[in-house]
Amino acid sequence: MFTGLIEGVGKVSGIRHSRNDMKLSILPPFDTADCRLGESISVNGVCLTVTEIREGSLSMDVSGETLSRSTLRLLRGGDAVNLERALRLTDRLGGHLVLGHVDGIGTIVRKNASGRSWVIRIRVEEALSRYIIEKGSIAVDGVSLTINACENDSFEVNIIPQTGVATTLLEKTVGAPVNIETDLIGKYVEKLFFRKGPLTRGQKDASGINLETLVKQGFVR
Repeated sequence: MFTGLIEGVGKVSGIRHSRNDMKLSILPPFDTADCRLGESISVNGVCLTVTEIREGSLSMDVSGETLSRSTLRLLRGGDAVNLERALRLTDRLGGHLVLGHVDGIGTIVRKNASGRSWVIRIRVEEALSRYIIEKGSIAVDGVSLTINACENDSFEVNIIPQTGVATTLLEKTVGAPVNIETDLIGKYVEKLFFRKGPLTRGQKDASGINLETLVKQGFVR
């Protein structure tokens, strides 16, 4: 479990492909003496398990499933990546609950300066947009952000100077792909109420809740 508050930007030091899988090595900006084999670390929003620690470098195995669902397959040696170690139970939860299980890939379609900040619009598949609501939370390349506005196929976020300095987001150009993880609460709500299939307008489940109720409360769009 993560918060979406990036600890620092690391550098890809090695990539080794083996059939459908990949071994990824990273030089992190933090001391690896505190890292342990088997612990989780978020790399551009993807939860990976540390399998090797050597001379300030961390290595992780990336499965074919993870490569197919994320931008990790596009990484090259020297690329910068957002890193976050797993949340401790005693830590402050400054962002939002992030699993590191990427839902899909979005594409940056607009990037404009706004005062000292930047406004970025990202296009996503409509299958993901159902979980994206205005003023809700979303993780973009592992960064916890608040959604300023959203449409059926895109959403907009604001990158403040601190986030721009501490992450790789402002290095991304229009057309760049990014990993997207939507708020897990929306997915659980959908599973709970739609477990027997999606509700149609006017139809109620056993709890008496219908689609109009969910729309009114902002759970679905």
